[in-house]
Amino acid sequence: MDKSCILHVGFDDTDSPKGMCTTFLAYKIVDYLKKQDLEFLDFPRLIRFNPNIPWKTRGNGAVSFKIRTKYPSKIKNKIKNFISKYSDTQNGANPGLVFYENNTIPSQFTEFSELALWQLINRSQAKKFASKNNLEIFYKGNGQGLVGAIGAIGYHFVDHTLELLSYRRPSNFGQKRKISSKSVKTMQERTYPYTFNSFDKKKSRVLITPHGPDPVFYGIRGEKVESLLMATKILETKERLAGHLIFKSNQGTGDHLKNTFTKTTLKPYASGVITGIVSSNPKIEKGGHVFFSINCNGDELRCAVYKPTGISSIALGLIEGDKLCVGGGIRKASKTHPRILNLEFIDIVDLKKNVMETNPICRRCKKSMKSKGQNQGYQCVKCGKTSKNKTILEIPRKINKQLYLPEVSAHRHLSRPLTRIGKINKRSKFDDSASWFSIYEN
Repeated sequence: MDKSCILHVGFDDTDSPKGMCTTFLAYKIVDYLKKQDLEFLDFPRLIRFNPNIPWKTRGNGAVSFKIRTKYPSKIKNKIKNFISKYSDTQNGANPGLVFYENNTIPSQFTEFSELALWQLINRSQAKKFASKNNLEIFYKGNGQGLVGAIGAIGYHFVDHTLELLSYRRPSNFGQKRKISSKSVKTMQERTYPYTFNSFDKKKSRVLITPHGPDPVFYGIRGEKVESLLMATKILETKERLAGHLIFKSNQGTGDHLKNTFTKTTLKPYASGVITGIVSSNPKIEKGGHVFFSINCNGDELRCAVYKPTGISSIALGLIEGDKLCVGGGIRKASKTHPRILNLEFIDIVDLKKNVMETNPICRRCKKSMKSKGQNQGYQCVKCGKTSKNKTILEIPRKINKQLYLPEVSAHRHLSRPLTRIGKINKRSKFDDSASWFSIYEN
């Protein structure tokens, strides 16, 4: 019999745009492991990494979990079989699986994970890391999934949320999801502020159901297990679901925007924030998208605010001289376009006074004076009163010094919603006997 050990398992890139889901694979693995003689030491982790990676599928999420077992070899072999069976390799998935036996996670794992949150890390870097740290790995295809697998194990939570993912029965995979919109709206109202981003009231749009062929029926994001379980009882659907799994996640934490851009880190696909002065007045282009530039320590950076975010009108209200802190992802330069920072938020630090010069107004007649000629002043054509100088008018600004976030339906998985501004969730009590995992009755 093997000695009891703590085993960390991480995997990623098991899905493709045409099907399957890394969290569904976790659901299948957990279903198997719950029947074995072992102990889960925490919630399964769903870690979202840099959302600007060009080859990502959907939310760029990797999964890991931590267990105590006496039979690590048996568990590893079984999980490898699950990876082989449930990865959509025929449609482009490149799954990576990592095992690490230790009570603690070394700092180099955490450093790797932090870089994966905002940079582009390729598979060769992950393979070198695995070799240097003597990790037991398994992969198919080119092994790109090793990046997320290592990162999910190494991720260190400062803040976290929870997500309850409910899965479909195989007979319903690929079918249109049908759920009562009214029940989702009611659920959000009753569980507020302990769930978030479930329903967009402005657009009357359900936000918990994906649209692809993957096995997820809905995902409810929140702060507490009790609120998530309560939410499932409020939702109404005629489809019989298979079960659910609750993940501990960095969704809604804004983790990918903790990095401050510098000259050396303003690279294609990187995520981060930067503070600068508006150096070109915003222009609206085809499609309703708004573009402007900011100057940061002498360097110009083009910024884009896309219409679906709902904050393009805010961007359009900016003028040269305004001071901003903005965050988002760098779009690679092309032959026709420079590199662009696609904005995920606008935080207005300071607003410049918007002033303009006009011909003076006659105090007696209340009418605009006419110019008498170059350097000859101005005169009222009605009463003859004169003035030497133009009048300076201050135009009221339509925007304020504050943080502007996209509409909820335009949020990315990692975007910190308004309800979580200033909130840090440090602890969620884990109970291996609780309903964090459930297979529903037939």
